[in-house]
Amino acid sequence: MAKVITMGEIMLRLSSAGNSRFVQCQEFDACYGGGEANVAVSLANYGHEAYFVSKVPAHEIGQCAVNALTRYGVHSDFIARGGDRLGIYFLETGASMRPSKVIYDRAHSSIAEAKPEDFDFDKIFEGATWFHWSGITPAISDASAECLRLALIAAKKHGVTVSCDLNFRKKLWTSEKAISVMKPLMQYVDVCIGNEEDAKLCLGFEPKANVEKGETNASGYYEIFKQMKEEFGFKYVVSTLRESLSATHNGWKALSYDGKDFYESKHYDIMPIVDRVGGGDSFSGGLIHGLIKYNGDQAKALEFAVAASALKHTIPGDFNLVSESEVLALAGGDASGRVQR
Repeated sequence: MAKVITMGEIMLRLSSAGNSRFVQCQEFDACYGGGEANVAVSLANYGHEAYFVSKVPAHEIGQCAVNALTRYGVHSDFIARGGDRLGIYFLETGASMRPSKVIYDRAHSSIAEAKPEDFDFDKIFEGATWFHWSGITPAISDASAECLRLALIAAKKHGVTVSCDLNFRKKLWTSEKAISVMKPLMQYVDVCIGNEEDAKLCLGFEPKANVEKGETNASGYYEIFKQMKEEFGFKYVVSTLRESLSATHNGWKALSYDGKDFYESKHYDIMPIVDRVGGGDSFSGGLIHGLIKYNGDQAKALEFAVAASALKHTIPGDFNLVSESEVLALAGGDASGRVQR
């Protein structure tokens, strides 16, 4: 398997119990997660040599975050120590027509104030096959955006394939700021992942489809995929399509374009959703594994990614704790949920 690098922020996640509202809570369930950290866990589960690059405080809570990764096989060699705090996010899980809600408490976290000298990027990317990042990392702060830019330069210097999940977060920055930062970074990207909203708010592209109303006709995406590939030179343009029928009932599929063929995955009807946080990250992890395993076959890679992310919706927490064989079973049509004896 491959040496894969991801870079971003890992946070302490504090969740309301069950479907309780924040105002009802006397206590919170604690776990750890964050976009690129979630991808690293998926890749480690699939047998890759996965490394997470970040910075956490040099105290017990920082170590708890590191431990959350290493227990699932993610390497922590390139996690810098220092700074005052670990970022936190609070999660209220919705139900039926009530949406889930996230509140961030991540200002001035360790990674937000990281410096380039915290990381030896030449050492990090030595022998690496793949580098994955998301739009959340440059949104955290100008400092983290600069560290990411230097990481991308080093990745290309070492001949590493780069994937990006656009992942726009309106609570972290505006669309105008996102476009000004993200567009110049696209020159380093080989595989661009993002839904219709991400493409519009991060890069200024918009498909002719109304996903809010459940209209996910793949034909509406062909022209935007073609335009994105032509403008930025991506090898693959990939989008998930989520039909949000309710907080606990989603339709789920994905599309990809390699400049020649336009591929649409099978559709999954996910109900009830246990935890949709990390669904996109589990898709990215599955796609990276699929493209590596199947030598760039976008159809096989996309089916693996969609099945992996469908399974994530059934698992509490940020991480997608499934094996390759479980994903392949679902992708092969086994969605019965029968007890395995």
